[in-house]
Amino acid sequence: MAVSALTLDRLCIHQVTLMQCDFRASIECFSRHGVRRTAVWRDKLDEFGLSEAVRILKDQGVSVDALCPGGLMTAESPTDFREAIDRNRIWLDLAAELGAQSMVTITGGLPDGHTDLSAARQRALKGLAELVPHARAVGVKLALEPLHPMVCGVRSVISTIGDAMEMLDELDADDIAGLAIDSYAVWWDRNLQAELARAGSRILHFHASDWLPDTEDLRFDRGMPGDGMINNPQIRGWMEQIGFHGPVEVEIFSHKNWWKQAPDDVVLKILERMERSL
Repeated sequence: MAVSALTLDRLCIHQVTLMQCDFRASIECFSRHGVRRTAVWRDKLDEFGLSEAVRILKDQGVSVDALCPGGLMTAESPTDFREAIDRNRIWLDLAAELGAQSMVTITGGLPDGHTDLSAARQRALKGLAELVPHARAVGVKLALEPLHPMVCGVRSVISTIGDAMEMLDELDADDIAGLAIDSYAVWWDRNLQAELARAGSRILHFHASDWLPDTEDLRFDRGMPGDGMINNPQIRGWMEQIGFHGPVEVEIFSHKNWWKQAPDDVVLKILERMERSL
């Protein structure tokens, strides 16, 4: 099924795509090229602080779709687990102040020296459940993001949309919790179309990049959409069939390439790829 070309009003570029920039420079670059949506990354926010970040966003006319990343709640130590929950409540407050609709939330991986995935998943579920009341109070959704199986041990103990939906079923809080779908993490799943259809209205975000055939780093060698093996327009089409018409969020981690390029060139390349690769 052919999909219509992505329009600029639906394009969101995550700040992490311009890691070579500070908070101000990234927002100014997006605005310069007519990109009016971003996802704020906490390390960028920390550079300037909340009040200055809000002022920059307002001055440049850029809105925030999400704060990234939240979660990381699989610590085995009760003290460490409690500290993680407290940090997430602060991050939810920040997301609300930024006007973000959600906080993209990853579970976290296995604690050092541990191999019990089931126990880690249960701690992540417990953490989400503890955050639900605060998320409701501040009006920021928890967007649970499954990550590629190759980072299961270090970043996310859930790897498929099915895993995430099982966790959401147990959470039973669809008014305030949903899914962030990252094409880089799920493109390989032969059941992807069916899983997206099953997820339906739970889908809150769609992140897009590309998987390079000879990737040199599982996390930090993502490709520009159109340079690799992911059919992002097809995935977007499947999502639109079941009612998702939110932003398409370009999220590129690229130590060796895009983080070394001039920021304006990166954004211009994304704009160039909008018609056929997003």
